[in-house]
Amino acid sequence: MSDPIPVCKIDDIPVGEGREFAVNGKVIAIFRMEGDEFHAIDGLCPHAGGPIGTGTLRKGIVTCPWHGWQLDVRTGKHCLSESIRTTTYSVTLDAGNVCIDMQ
Repeated sequence: MSDPIPVCKIDDIPVGEGREFAVNGKVIAIFRMEGDEFHAIDGLCPHAGGPIGTGTLRKGIVTCPWHGWQLDVRTGKHCLSESIRTTTYSVTLDAGNVCIDMQ
């Protein structure tokens, strides 16, 4: 298991929103739910590579701004077809930082 990678400060992501970050050559979308609950998924929508991290987050579901695909940020599953999913990453908080495990 690799060491978690610090990606941003906790306050860099407002509650109810997501942000995109480049981490180890990949685009990662990190979302902040209520309080300090964070989730990270692949930042490219599995449909057409849209910027999923800039999508609208509502009740744990992010809607891609390009074509409206919806994914559960907690599981990476597409909301209409469970066979479609995106990669999720483990998130930890450490000394005010949001960190992800890329493995």
